[in-house]
Amino acid sequence: MKLTVREKTELLEKKLLSPYAMVSANSKGRQYEDEVCAFRTVYQVDRGRIVHSKAFRRLSHKTQVFIAPEGDHYRTRLTHTMEVAQIARNLARALRLNEDLTEAIALAHDLGHTPFGHIGEKALNDVSECGFKHYEQSLRVVDRLEKFDRGLNLTYEVRDGILNHTKGTMPKTLEGQIVRLSDRLAYINHDIDDAIRAKILTFNQFPRIVLDGLDLEKGFKIDIFFNSIVNNSQNGKLMMSPEVHNIFMTLHSFMYDMVYTTSKAKSEDEKIIDMIRFLYEYLMNNEKNWPHDIRLIAEQEGKSRALCDYISGMTDRFAVAIFKDAFIPKSWSVKG
Repeated sequence: MKLTVREKTELLEKKLLSPYAMVSANSKGRQYEDEVCAFRTVYQVDRGRIVHSKAFRRLSHKTQVFIAPEGDHYRTRLTHTMEVAQIARNLARALRLNEDLTEAIALAHDLGHTPFGHIGEKALNDVSECGFKHYEQSLRVVDRLEKFDRGLNLTYEVRDGILNHTKGTMPKTLEGQIVRLSDRLAYINHDIDDAIRAKILTFNQFPRIVLDGLDLEKGFKIDIFFNSIVNNSQNGKLMMSPEVHNIFMTLHSFMYDMVYTTSKAKSEDEKIIDMIRFLYEYLMNNEKNWPHDIRLIAEQEGKSRALCDYISGMTDRFAVAIFKDAFIPKSWSVKG
């Protein structure tokens, strides 16, 4: 019997990938039975579903760290996602792990993020009765909110990687663990770039261990970490050398102290917090302004849950537009 293209790919995976890799044929499957593609593996199918989703498209108009920056080169949630996918896929290839699974997780890991970055997430978590975590919301997006309540029906391994890409338990696959690590590498790298562009940081402010270990001015921030992971990971465990890991942790702490918690990048935080709170309270009392699908969620799971879905799905500019419409008087003129 002639093998399909997918079956040939699955055989190649078993032959070529590391024994620690998650091969497509061994997936635990989907939440509900779905058509099997003759050409693409289950993880390739997942990648396509994610890229074509509405939530993925909205990432281009969601803030990463810098709120409404003046300039074309600051990162958005979408460019961050693409950088995570690039780093993660390269690591997966170097370690002979499943690139398609890795990329699918990376592309979906932030689908549930709020507008205005982590300050938007914090504001929504504070005001909502049901609480809010972006990694839980990312899973909710692919499980339910996409495709008019049907979700994307992704594989177990992709869903596990999405849910566990940040705080909480470790992903069960090495591919998911690569995405978790690549997420941190990506945001540290690009936030240094953006902070220097915004004149929040200068090179001489960095700790000596970072300056000695990294040639920041030449942009070689990722390579030393990438190479250390590839050269030191073994027996199904991702590792850096102690020296490089120390540099990474020092850099991580430095960025939190100098950029993520105290800088002009955060100067608009109070405005964002107030806007999210006002939006939540306004919408809670004005159900007539809710989309039909949000009303259905409210009937099934409560108004707080529905508003978390609605507000977290907004882009920065759509949230501002709704806020302006609700709270800022419109100009008018008298004709005659």
